[in-house]
Amino acid sequence: MNPNDSQNPNYTQPVAYDAQGRPLYAHPPIIAPPPEPRTLTQTAAHQVVHVARAIEPIKQEISAETKKRHDRSHRLYPTLNLSDNEYVISAVRRHPIGLLLPLTGGVFIIAAALSILSNYAAIVEALGIQGRFSEASMIFIPVIIFCAFIGLGMFVAYYVYVNNKFFLTNESVIQEIQVTLFSRHEQTVSLGSIEDASYYQDGIFQHIIGYGSIRLSTEGDETTYRFTYVANPKQHITTLNNAVESFKNGRPVGD
Repeated sequence: MNPNDSQNPNYTQPVAYDAQGRPLYAHPPIIAPPPEPRTLTQTAAHQVVHVARAIEPIKQEISAETKKRHDRSHRLYPTLNLSDNEYVISAVRRHPIGLLLPLTGGVFIIAAALSILSNYAAIVEALGIQGRFSEASMIFIPVIIFCAFIGLGMFVAYYVYVNNKFFLTNESVIQEIQVTLFSRHEQTVSLGSIEDASYYQDGIFQHIIGYGSIRLSTEGDETTYRFTYVANPKQHITTLNNAVESFKNGRPVGD
C-alpha cells in the first residue's frame, strides 16, 4: 500500500457495500469554523434583561387631597426637595434640653466678665494693682470684645442645634444635618429601604424630661442613621414604623 493513500484518501471510491450491494463512500470530516470573539457588550447582552420604557411616560394623576398636602408641605418646608406626590407627615425636631449647657454656660461666662468690669475698682484695691491697669477703662474694650465672642459662640451653637432636622414623608425619610455654621448636607432614605427603626432613652433624666434618640438601619449597605435629643421619641418611631409597613405593603401612607 502506498503510504500517501492513507494520508490522501480517495473519497470517490466505495469503501464498503451494504446488504443490498449498494456502495458506501467515505466523506471528509466537517470542521466547524471557530466562534467569532465576542465583545464585552455582546456578552453582557445575553445576561441583561432590557425593559422597554416609553419615550413620554404617562404622568400619574395626583388626587386633590395629595396635591393639597404637597402644597402645604412645600409652603412650610421650602428647603425640602419633595416629589409631586410627596408630602410631610411629621417633622421631628430636637428637644430644647440640648441647648441647656451651651447657653447657660455662655450666659454665666458673660455675666462673670461684666461683673468683673463693674467691680473692677474693688478688685484693684483688694489686689493692690497699680499703674495703667488700675483704671477700668483699660480693660473695658477687651472685656466687651470677649463677651461678643462668647455671644457669637452661643449663636452658632443655637443655629447648628435647631437646624438639625428630621422629616418623615409618605415616601422617604429626610435628615438635614447642620455640622457647622457653613457646613450642611442632607440625607434621604426611601421608606422601602428601611429595615429597622428604633428608639432608646438612656438614664432616668431622659425618661423624666421626655427625650431620647432614634435610630434607622437600611437594607443592603447596612447604613445606620441616628438623630439625638428627640422629644417624645417613642411616638415618632411608632409613626415611622407604621409608615414603613404601609409603604412596603402598598397601602396609602397617611398621618
